[in-house]
Amino acid sequence: MPQVIRSHCRICTNQCGIAVTVENDQIVRVKGDFDHPLSQGYTCPKGRAVGRLHHHDQAILRPSMMQSGRPTDVDWETVLNDLAARLRAVIDEHGPNAIGFYFGSGLGMDAAGYRMGEAFHNALGHPPKFSPLTIDGTAKVLVSSLVGGFPGLSGKTDNENVDLLLYVGVNPMVSHGHNTGMFSPPTWIRAIAQRGAVWTIDPLRTETAAYSTHHIAPLPGKDYAILAWLVREVIDNPSFASAQPVQGLTALRSALEGYDRATAARVAGVGEEELAALLDAVVRFGGVTVETGTGVTMSEGANVTQWFAWLLNILTGRMNRKGGVWFHPGFITQFDSFELPRMDNPFTPGAPTMPGVNGIIGDWPCAALPGEIEAGNIRALVNLGGGLVRSFPDANVLVPALRKLDTFVSFEVVGNETTALSTHVLPTKDQTERPDISFWDTLCGSVSMLYSPAMVTPMGDRRSAWWIIAQLMARMGLPVPEGLPESDRIAGADDAMLARQMAGARCSFDALRTAGTVSQPLEFPGAWVDRHIERIGGWVVAPPPLLDLWAQTRAADEKSGGPPPLSFIPRRQRRKLNASLSFLGSPADIILNPGDADAHGIADGDRVRVATPNGEIVLMANVSDAIRPGVASIPHGHESANVNLLTSVQSVDAMTGMVLYSGIPIAISRADKEQADLAAATG
Repeated sequence: MPQVIRSHCRICTNQCGIAVTVENDQIVRVKGDFDHPLSQGYTCPKGRAVGRLHHHDQAILRPSMMQSGRPTDVDWETVLNDLAARLRAVIDEHGPNAIGFYFGSGLGMDAAGYRMGEAFHNALGHPPKFSPLTIDGTAKVLVSSLVGGFPGLSGKTDNENVDLLLYVGVNPMVSHGHNTGMFSPPTWIRAIAQRGAVWTIDPLRTETAAYSTHHIAPLPGKDYAILAWLVREVIDNPSFASAQPVQGLTALRSALEGYDRATAARVAGVGEEELAALLDAVVRFGGVTVETGTGVTMSEGANVTQWFAWLLNILTGRMNRKGGVWFHPGFITQFDSFELPRMDNPFTPGAPTMPGVNGIIGDWPCAALPGEIEAGNIRALVNLGGGLVRSFPDANVLVPALRKLDTFVSFEVVGNETTALSTHVLPTKDQTERPDISFWDTLCGSVSMLYSPAMVTPMGDRRSAWWIIAQLMARMGLPVPEGLPESDRIAGADDAMLARQMAGARCSFDALRTAGTVSQPLEFPGAWVDRHIERIGGWVVAPPPLLDLWAQTRAADEKSGGPPPLSFIPRRQRRKLNASLSFLGSPADIILNPGDADAHGIADGDRVRVATPNGEIVLMANVSDAIRPGVASIPHGHESANVNLLTSVQSVDAMTGMVLYSGIPIAISRADKEQADLAAATG
């Protein structure tokens, strides 16, 4: 008899409500839950694919380990004993810092598993740690720390009241879970555009730009030029005032001296009239709310762009005010319940093989991993649910390095290129097989917490990630957190582990489990934010590290001349999620402007060879005037055309360790023509 189970999607941090139909332990249908108090029936194709992901033909059902060079299915006792012995041997010979950890998105959406992974990492004394932070998001942590004095200030747009919204390098129509926290993006964006205006700054006329009232297409990574000029214009305009105190305004004014509209237009590669119209809108609406995304954070100009975005919000009175930006107070850790510490130095030691490149809040640059392995510094790697081969930069050097590891363990649910390189593969319960809570509470768009029950019986011999890690720690002789259930197969064990995460939260775990969704009113403006900013003496609008970087950026722009080479920018796709969900059918394509396509003899639908000094891939041509000339758009996460064969571990931001994924020069040619020419030459 079919059973409909109300749950929430854990494909991304937006976590929409879903209604899952289960029959004979099979997921037969997934649709939006129209009774869900937050998402009200909205889902995206990725969220509706959880059943197909669960029944994936490459689903990993049993633990395995390399034996005689081949992966072999084994039982849990065998794999855990072998793995524990190997990791212990690495520690005994080389020390715990020879074990690296990657906290991937897989276990990142498993509350109990992620916390146990942290306990494992802590028990080893905090050895090298990698995470998606240095793949797509360091600029936001950097700026919230340097300008706001606390890395946990996670800003959200007040979509209900904003009148002038400026999207920079963000496409919430496709990627609405990264930090936007927006259900049903078309509804919101259309409503904002009707009552005010929505501007999108992006080299590509994205799905979000199509819903916007205005679109500006700058050169990749040069968004900062537009924002810097706007900041200079608003600093001394008496119609604008910050809602909180600021410090460093004189230094900021001096740093922007002479940065006029002509300069901004030249650097950004846009028309002066476009900039004039944008400034007119800012003045007319009495301020602007700026929201950024990975189009910014993956670019060379990430840090200064994010800084100027914050400055526009601050200096036009939109920070922590109606119609502007609100800051999430947290549901599990309640930031509004205590005095926030001043944490304005996010820089931490980085990898020895990358001297001069910082770590950030304890993370090492992902780009450093191959070099650390080659140097013999990292001998073992614990991969907590990450698709490294399609996520980390420069797969050309990464893959050979991973093969040299003494031990490489991956926690995963579906086989991929990364599990194929692993010495040990540990299958964990997927999101349909375990209960869970909406762990990344500050990334959602409301002060809420969600609970989902398990929907189906775990396939094969899958186990809870927390149990696997606890067993591994015990066998290695490490201290295991007290009070854990003996087994994940004891009734209520997984719920007990979730209850541990809820200690001190805004509601009890029992109340959450009963209700499914608990939402609490948002205090907005947040008095806790204003108190924090007043305690530190005001927003720090001119942090010395960013002033120095801005001076270097200005100098480099003044020296540059001539048109830039054809470069590519990254892109997320509606029917694809990073390294997963390829079965939804989004193509591995390259969007080219008609002029660039014609110059290279490329027509729509042709196979295109794309090359950098690091490597090459072949993509399908998507010729469209949606992209500005001189720029190409390539999606990431495709196994058939891995964009990380084009990126480089050498192209790293020294301030944060963030790798460059945008604005990378490429050479293109029609792959079919090359093959025909070769055939003709060889007779």
